[in-house]
Amino acid sequence: MAQPLVKKDDDQEEEEYSPFLGIEKGAVLQEARVFNDPQLDARRCSQVITKLLYLLNQGDTFTKIEATEVFFAVTKLFQSKDTSLRRMVYLIIKELSPSADEVIIVTSSLMKDMNSKTDMYRANAIRVLSRITDGTLLTQIERYLKQAIVDKNPVVASAALVSGIHLLQTNPEIVKRWSNEVQEAVQSRAALVQFHALALLHQIRQNDRLAVSKLVTSLTKGSVRSPLAQCLLVRYTSQVIRESGTNSQTGDRPFFDYLEACLRHKADMVIIEAARAITELNGVTSRELTPAITVLQLFLSSSKPVLRFAAIRTLNKISNFMSDIADEFKIVVVEAIRSLCLKFPLKHRALMNFLSNILREEGGFEYKKAIIDSIVILIRDIPEAKETGLFHLCEFIEDCEFTYLSTQILHFLGNEGPKTSDPSKYIRYIYNRVILENATVRAAAVSTLAKFGSLVESLKPRIFVLLRRCLFDSDDEVRDRATLFLNVLESDGTVGESVKDVKNFLFGALDVPLVNLETSLQSYEPSEEPFNISSVSKEVKPQPLTEKKIQGKKPSGFGVSSNGVTQSVDTYEKLLSSFPEFSGFGPLFKSSSPIELTEAETEYAVNVVKHIYSGHIVFQYNCTNTISEQLLENVTVIVDASEAEEFAKVASKPLKQLPYESPGQIFVAFEKPDGLPATGRFSNLLKFEVKEVDPASGEVEEEGVEDEYQLEDFEVVAADYMLRAPVLNFKKCLG
Repeated sequence: MAQPLVKKDDDQEEEEYSPFLGIEKGAVLQEARVFNDPQLDARRCSQVITKLLYLLNQGDTFTKIEATEVFFAVTKLFQSKDTSLRRMVYLIIKELSPSADEVIIVTSSLMKDMNSKTDMYRANAIRVLSRITDGTLLTQIERYLKQAIVDKNPVVASAALVSGIHLLQTNPEIVKRWSNEVQEAVQSRAALVQFHALALLHQIRQNDRLAVSKLVTSLTKGSVRSPLAQCLLVRYTSQVIRESGTNSQTGDRPFFDYLEACLRHKADMVIIEAARAITELNGVTSRELTPAITVLQLFLSSSKPVLRFAAIRTLNKISNFMSDIADEFKIVVVEAIRSLCLKFPLKHRALMNFLSNILREEGGFEYKKAIIDSIVILIRDIPEAKETGLFHLCEFIEDCEFTYLSTQILHFLGNEGPKTSDPSKYIRYIYNRVILENATVRAAAVSTLAKFGSLVESLKPRIFVLLRRCLFDSDDEVRDRATLFLNVLESDGTVGESVKDVKNFLFGALDVPLVNLETSLQSYEPSEEPFNISSVSKEVKPQPLTEKKIQGKKPSGFGVSSNGVTQSVDTYEKLLSSFPEFSGFGPLFKSSSPIELTEAETEYAVNVVKHIYSGHIVFQYNCTNTISEQLLENVTVIVDASEAEEFAKVASKPLKQLPYESPGQIFVAFEKPDGLPATGRFSNLLKFEVKEVDPASGEVEEEGVEDEYQLEDFEVVAADYMLRAPVLNFKKCLG
């Protein structure tokens, strides 16, 4: 039975439950008897199989008897017509890995499913058979597998190809006989099928250099459309170039033109892969390297952190690159790495090391400050990165030329260092600042030492010795701070509340905003009455709206309400049903959140909302013209669906006019397979006619100029076809 995991809130009466916490193998095996019931409960059976899979994936092992009993019980579930349960049956059979004697029990059922009219059954049956089959059975089902490779359904074809990749390790001679079918699958219009087919075909021929060269020669002529497959082809092409041993100085490098052409591909992944391949070639010339470096530098300004990181990681392998670019670009790189690290915290070690390495390089104040700020943010947001990050900061202040950064790091060390597992290891770095730095940094170091003495009782004797040495410093403030902190720390616990109040004031956080304190101090006039901190306002004053211009460029309309909240499905459905072009699409299933297709500070602001119907999908482009001297007319979006082959364009509704700061909507509708979660990538080009507007009179010129504006790509993914179903009580759901 599931056990309570954690309470959501103190005032929440019901507890949340994990469906797996505390389950035991013996209890689950008892529950598995439900597979033998005359009247099968599909939902209950699926839950029990889920628990069995959880135990297997957590490392629990079943004895031979236990595995056999579960296996034979599971085979009885083939009589169920429930699709979801059938999928769970396929999974558990694969995980149990039955012996040759037991496989024969399910072989007939699986072979029957291979010839089923239900594509899901066919695909899963192929995957299971390839996992549990031996050489003898493989010869019996080989004909079915070869047919499945060229099946019209991409799910079935991909399943057969992936099975071939696995079977190639155990039965290579049989799989090699499928070359003709795999070669045909490489020409498939389905992106995933082409990707898997190319991977299998290359593995079949990988030991024959001439065959691989011929394969690359035939495919680089333009028959590969899938971006994933093209990434593979780029790698294979690079491999052939390296193995050919052609002298690059002669200019006769086979296939290099293909790699260079991939730098102009529509898919970002292909461009990155091609650029990386070119930069890693041996003996690459400056002329060959320049186009790759150019596109990678363009990616440094991309709105996508992954692209910026991939670009800098590739560029950084080229000697002297980081020292050649301006600090502005370096800061962009640092911010991209910070974003990636926050998004993928498990990768913090590698990304933090990269930040540490560039921190040691030459650079200006803003560049170094951006790195320091990024490390500080990562330390605060990723607990596992704290000690590594603090160590990098300590190394940096050993040779830091910027006083502000040194004091910032010392202050941060004083707050975070005492909370680490071994605070004593930071004392040496801090006291070195007292010996080697200017008066401002020395004063900050004294305050940091005092914080360690206040918060770490075992370090107090050492801190007293160091602070007493500071009493003879040449600077007044350093001496005064050392005197004050020594008196406070030595009196701790010996006097009343007054010293505790002083200690809280010295080492605790201010209860007034620092900006307000600074303003009050600046306005204070010297008098006999001392400055009273209680007179400082505790109200947080709003910051100036420095980004008002940028915020005004965000598209609005039916995509986003005035307060930034996404409109409801009902609102969208009323809007779309009012257009004859879309009124026959039926009920609206779901509308996505707006996806930005332009940068924040560009001339035109565009986002897109995806509206999902049973057999159609409508893209609503919310557009805003942010140039006051222009009027846009006949505005439309040209949508390229070459990477979304299951979609067919059926209707569009352009925009007649788009005045300055007046949001407008453009609609483009596609037909898709009814009820199926078709996916794909869409490229977008904004086309319009520009007419100049006189800012004084508002008059519009009669003649205009046709222009276009490239928008970002976006994807339709499986999640677009799913609705959230909140589970408030897992225990009740388990029944």
